[in-house]
Amino acid sequence: MMEPGPERGPDFVQSLERGLAVIRAFNAARPELTLTEVAAATGVTRAAARRFLLTLGELGYVRNDGRQFSLTPRVLELGYAYLSGLSLPAVAEPHLESLVAEVNESSSVSVLDGDDIVYVARVPTSRIMTVTISVGTRFPAYATSMGRVMLAGLPPDDLEAYLAKVRLERLTARTVTTTAALLTEINRARSQGWALVDQELEEGLRSVAAPIRDRTGRTVAALNISAAASRNSVESIRRTLVPPLVATAARIEADLPARRF
Repeated sequence: MMEPGPERGPDFVQSLERGLAVIRAFNAARPELTLTEVAAATGVTRAAARRFLLTLGELGYVRNDGRQFSLTPRVLELGYAYLSGLSLPAVAEPHLESLVAEVNESSSVSVLDGDDIVYVARVPTSRIMTVTISVGTRFPAYATSMGRVMLAGLPPDDLEAYLAKVRLERLTARTVTTTAALLTEINRARSQGWALVDQELEEGLRSVAAPIRDRTGRTVAALNISAAASRNSVESIRRTLVPPLVATAARIEADLPARRF
């Protein structure tokens, strides 16, 4: 259901907000939804959900098999304008490929968007998560190594605002669920220059991340390596994965153009 947002300006178009909410109702766990499910997920009436879905259908963004609705590949156009103007993925990808070849583990780059990280580049090896990760996948920043290094790079006021509003849900038995504990981990990431998350997002998954900074020193993205806990201890990750990770992040930084993202 749509959360009540901040007070909107006089030019705010609520129908556009609701139409975008309909698109966001679909995800990897819910690729197909009925009209009733869309209405429930977005907090609009069935009649309104029907109008939005039919409009999106006429525009080519949604298909309907008679009972269930699903997105079409055309929705990728909505993100392409952003990605095509963002040089970060193009700069990062060859470095990701080299890093994956060196460590034989999956590697990704993400940016911070609100309370979530959003994947903008990825080179996988084997699938080690129950959720398929691709460009555009989102995860809560607090439970991810990439999220923590990017939170560590926020200005103090922005970090304080994030901690005041974030909902720390227990995703696994190991997930940090208090703001004090999360702040401790964020401060650790800031002081050591990287963050390690041990099975907080998903059982059996460990990941380590380093920040990617622009020429002004501002953290603009994060680079990670994710690995199965069954074959990578925390100590082995620190010893064998952190050095090439940090070195690769530095090489990406060196190749970034002198502009903001």
